[in-house]
Amino acid sequence: MQASYTGRSHQQEQGAVASLSQYLTKENIVALLSVIWPLYLGVVGIWILMQRRAPVATLGWLLSMGSLPVVGLIVYYFIGPQRMKRQRIKRLRARNKNHVRETTRRIRDGQPLAPTQLREMVKLVEATSGFPITSAQSVELLSGGAATFDRILEDVAQAQHHVHLEYYIYEPDQTGTRLRDALIERAKAGVKVRMLVDALGSKRVNRKFIAPLLAAGGEFAVFHPTRIGRRLRPVINFRTHRKILVVDGQIGFTGGVNITDEEDRRVNTDAYHDVHLRMAGPIVTWLQTTFLEDWAYALEKSTQDMPANLDLLLPDLPDGSHAMQLVSSGPDNPTEPIHRAHVAAIQSATVRVWLTTPYFVPTEPAMYALTSAALRGVDVRLLVPEKSDSIFVTAAARSYYEELISAGAKVYEYSARMLHSKTLVVDDDLTIIGTANFDNRSFRLNYEVCAIGYGTELNARLQDQFNTDLMRSKQVPTRRKQRFLLRLGDSIARLCSPLL
Repeated sequence: MQASYTGRSHQQEQGAVASLSQYLTKENIVALLSVIWPLYLGVVGIWILMQRRAPVATLGWLLSMGSLPVVGLIVYYFIGPQRMKRQRIKRLRARNKNHVRETTRRIRDGQPLAPTQLREMVKLVEATSGFPITSAQSVELLSGGAATFDRILEDVAQAQHHVHLEYYIYEPDQTGTRLRDALIERAKAGVKVRMLVDALGSKRVNRKFIAPLLAAGGEFAVFHPTRIGRRLRPVINFRTHRKILVVDGQIGFTGGVNITDEEDRRVNTDAYHDVHLRMAGPIVTWLQTTFLEDWAYALEKSTQDMPANLDLLLPDLPDGSHAMQLVSSGPDNPTEPIHRAHVAAIQSATVRVWLTTPYFVPTEPAMYALTSAALRGVDVRLLVPEKSDSIFVTAAARSYYEELISAGAKVYEYSARMLHSKTLVVDDDLTIIGTANFDNRSFRLNYEVCAIGYGTELNARLQDQFNTDLMRSKQVPTRRKQRFLLRLGDSIARLCSPLL
C-alpha cells in the first residue's frame, strides 16, 4: 500500500512539474510581468511620493527602484527616507516656561540680550526648535580635545547630584576609560549617572566595558540600535550626532569633541583639531531638556516615567551677562531648525561670514546664502580640512570651491591635521558653535544641537581662533590646476552629495 501510494505521489509530482513547465513559457512570463511590473511601479511610486521629499531625491529613488527592482527595494528599506516621530516631553518644557517668562520680562524691561538686528534670528530659532533666548553666566571656548577632556573631568569630579552624557562617538580607549572611571567614582558616591551613546558611532562600547558603571549604580542606553526591533525597518540613518554633557543641571558642554583618543594630542599626535564649549547658567536648562527627551526616547519611556524631581535636574539659575540660545534639530522636526539658523545667520551678515566645517557639502539654500553674501561684498571665508577622514566628502567639497571663489569668497584648507571644528562667525555679534556639520546629513538626517551666542565676547574669541587656524592653512587659488580625472571624480562625488 505504501509503495503504491508513493508511486502515485511521484507520478502526481511529475505531472505537476510538467504542467508548470508548460505554463511558464516565454510568452506567459512576459504576460505575467506586464501585469506585475506596472503594479509594482504604481505601489512603490505612491509609497515614495507620499514621503513628500525634495523632487530631486524623489526622482532619484523612483529611478533606482524602477531600474533595480530587487536591489533598489532592499537599499530603500535600509537607508531610504523614513518619517521619524517623537513625543516631546511637555512636562519638561512646561516646567521651563515660568523661568523663561521671567527672563523675557527682564529682557524687555532692561537692556535687550540680543542686538536689535538679531531679533528676527531669535524668533526664527524659537519658532522652529521651541527654545527661547536665554543667558549664560559664563562661556568658555575650549580649543582641542586635551583642554576639553581636562575640563570635563574636573567638573565631573565635583558633581553632587547627577551627570548626564550623550555622545555620537564614545570609544573604550584610554580617553573613554578615564571618563568612565571618573563616572564610576561619582556613581559610587551617590551621584546619578546617565550615559547615552549612539549605536553606530559608539559600536565598540560593549557590555564588558560598561559593566563596572552599571555595577556602581549608573544607567546606560543606546540610541537607535541598527537592527529590526521596535520598528519594522532598522534605523541606519538618523544618528544622534550630539555631544552633550550636563553636570548638576548647572554646567553644560557641547561642540565637536567626541570621547576618543583621536581628539587628544597627548595620546595621538595626529589627533583631530577641534573646539568645544563649556557653559554655565540658564542655557544649560535647554541642553538638559534635549538630553532628557533623547533619554526617554532611547529607553522607550513615557513622560510619566521620567525622573520625578525636576527641581534638581532643571534648577532655577540666575541670569548671566551672555545672551545665548540653544537650537536642536533632527529628522523628527521637518522645519530643520539648525539648517534655517545657519542660512538666516549668513543672510543677515553685513561684514563677515567665517565658516569652519570638516564636511562641506552644502544644501542649495545654504550655498545660495554663502554666494549671495560674497556677491554683496561680505567677507566670506570657508575653512575646511585639506583632507578629511572621508575621501568622498573631500572630493564633493572641492566641487563647490570654484563657485564660491567666483562669487568673491575665500576658501582655505587646513593642512596641519584633520580639522573637526564646526563654527560660524557672523559680523561682530553672532556666533554658532555645536555638533552640526555644514552638510545635508547634519541639517536633515542627524540629531544635532548648537549653541548660538549673541554678543561680541564669544564672537571675538572665535575670530581669534579662526585667524589662528588660518596660520596653518593654505588658500585655494582662484584658478586651480586639476587633472581631468580628479575633476571628474569631484563631480561624481557632488552628484551623491545628498546622501553624504
